[in-house]
Amino acid sequence: MNIRGQEIMLPTSMVGNYPNPRWWDAYFARYWTGNQEPPDSLEREALEDAVLALAHDQELAGLDIITDGRVHGDNYGDQAVYYYYRRLGYDLKGGYLGFPIYSRLHAGTLTQQVKRHGAIMVEQARALKKATDKPVKVQYTGIQVLAQATNDLYYKSSRDRAMDIAKAINEDILEVDSLGVDFIQLDEFTWPYFFEDWAIEAFNRAVEGIKNAKIVCHICWGNWGGTPAYYPDETAKAGEIFDLTKRRGKEPGASYAVIPKAYEARIDVLNLETGGRRRDLSGLDVLKQHPLPKHLQFWAGVIDVKSTITETAEEVANRIRQVLEYVPADQLGLTTDCGLILLQRYIAIDKLRALVAGAEIVRRELQPQAQ
Repeated sequence: MNIRGQEIMLPTSMVGNYPNPRWWDAYFARYWTGNQEPPDSLEREALEDAVLALAHDQELAGLDIITDGRVHGDNYGDQAVYYYYRRLGYDLKGGYLGFPIYSRLHAGTLTQQVKRHGAIMVEQARALKKATDKPVKVQYTGIQVLAQATNDLYYKSSRDRAMDIAKAINEDILEVDSLGVDFIQLDEFTWPYFFEDWAIEAFNRAVEGIKNAKIVCHICWGNWGGTPAYYPDETAKAGEIFDLTKRRGKEPGASYAVIPKAYEARIDVLNLETGGRRRDLSGLDVLKQHPLPKHLQFWAGVIDVKSTITETAEEVANRIRQVLEYVPADQLGLTTDCGLILLQRYIAIDKLRALVAGAEIVRRELQPQAQ
């Protein structure tokens, strides 16, 4: 993959939340607003120090692309819902979410039009650019996720709600893009269960006008508690509450739920949880039926983020070799399956090192073919 004019074979990065420094979680993550603060402020200094620590871990591990680590949340609930909703004009009250795998979170309530109230990822992007000279990636929660997890007392249709969320997020994304970041990622982790009829349109609206960054869409199958997702069979009807005890066939491969539909989104990189928890490669055989478009890069998650057992370099290399049976080497990148935040930081560091070491083994194997 060409990054900043340099061709990098099997580029490596991580996804989502990283274990924050404990001092950050003890206070700042709970109260930090995300808005621009004076340069001499306590909040600004704390943010830059926390981002520097996360970037340092990634650089020591040898990752090619350094991410923000979602440092602004002390857990994925804050990141996925509440952090965003404060900046989109939501009232933070509402019932628990109806999604079985996310039912520990509650919805925010909308009583007014969605608008952007203060920066969302701008200050994190600035801090990340200051922390490293390597290519960087800034991450957002996806539009369908935010739109679905809403107790809506304002809009007449879910589409209108989603498109206004996309417009507000787009304002922030364009500001981040103007800073010269290399990648901007949106996490659409409810796409595997179903696409709303406006899902692709809303995603594309959110990334409209990006000039500098490559666009990444990350999709995973599990939840915050670590339970892999589940699916009905082909007899299920749209909107039906499906009784899984009556499922007749086998659970379908997860990638079948998003490929080829995800190809319709305006993305440069499709990033799927692939070879960590789901030993079946998440059904990547669907790529035989719907080959990856030539313009699209495929980043495969090959590190199990729900296990405290650190993979060996050879185990990671073997997962990469399996993915290469479906994805050409010049279109393949490597990541963690999802965020590492549920792990102790020292374990997370070791897993990043294993990712890089496994990638290096396969690079050496592929090098003679590239010459």
